Amino acid sequence: MDQESPPLRPPQKGRGAVTNDDSKRFNLPSRQADGDWLDEREALGDAPSKLRTQVTLESPKSILNFNKSPDIPFDRSINAYRGCEHGCIYCFARPTHAYHDLSPGLDFETKLFAKPNAAQLLRETLAKPSYQPASIAIGTNTDPYQPIEKRYQITRQILEIMLETRHPIGITTKSNRVLDDIDILADLAALNLTMVAISVTSLDPKLARILEPRAPSPAKRLEAVAQLHARNIPVHVNIAPTIPAITDHEIEAIVEAAARNGAQGISVIPIRLPHEVAPIFEEWLETHFPDRKDKVMSIIASLRGGRKNDPDFFSRMRGQGPWADLLHRRVSIAARKNGVEKARYALRTDLFRRPIVKGSQMELF
Repeated sequence: MDQESPPLRPPQKGRGAVTNDDSKRFNLPSRQADGDWLDEREALGDAPSKLRTQVTLESPKSILNFNKSPDIPFDRSINAYRGCEHGCIYCFARPTHAYHDLSPGLDFETKLFAKPNAAQLLRETLAKPSYQPASIAIGTNTDPYQPIEKRYQITRQILEIMLETRHPIGITTKSNRVLDDIDILADLAALNLTMVAISVTSLDPKLARILEPRAPSPAKRLEAVAQLHARNIPVHVNIAPTIPAITDHEIEAIVEAAARNGAQGISVIPIRLPHEVAPIFEEWLETHFPDRKDKVMSIIASLRGGRKNDPDFFSRMRGQGPWADLLHRRVSIAARKNGVEKARYALRTDLFRRPIVKGSQMELF
């Protein structure tokens, strides 16, 4: 007699992942939603408590991350936060939470880390005689404008140092909260020191609510594109990720909306499912789209070389096979039709001026 699969837990309102991932990649203990006490409450007939966001302050010894990846246009980045409250079910950064003995599932979007000393560390790094300027990327791992930025303003402090030192920085976000810093961004843009990329995965607010539950609505993101454009801040729209049989039918509409709001460039990346993201995403599909789960995963395998994820340089960003080729062709045709050229963002590095660190010898002059 076949053993029946356990019933799926209902999705947590306002959260992306359905449960905490139960993998053992780092020999982590198994976790469930809110812990053992939640199971005990449910056994007593009580309704489960709403998951609340917890923020831990950490003090890293360095803030710049360097990479040698040949398929990305930057060699250094900053992550002001670990984890992301937006709760995007597809987020390729989810597995990084496992290094903290936390689940890439619900823990990733509810148990966050903030780095309040990030700006000071950055100042000290830029002040080193050996430091050579090159564009810094922020938002490539977790969103610099997730909701807790309103409280900690770490991203704003970083941008203030960028303006002070005339250092280039590129921003990736899926939040209209970037407009909170439009004053600094406008000053940076006037010196050709910044550009902003805003991710739009769908124009459907209902779909966005379950796909990326705590990110601002698609309409608000497009309005942010328009306001950035109005202030002469270079702005790009990433259709990232595109999910087969879930969002890919919206490609042309997203490109048209992006162009209408002033986007100067368009890019697309097919969904990636590294490590624990794959089972988390499949659980989400089973919960919200059980009728097309097999189809979605089959197409993902076709564009990832028969796997759920392709970690190889270049192909990991583009995908491979007929489905990937068609996707990029559609974006290219739509961009040309709407007059969106392939934007080149060559930010300046020649304006850089090394900062003075409090207590240093240079402060005496």
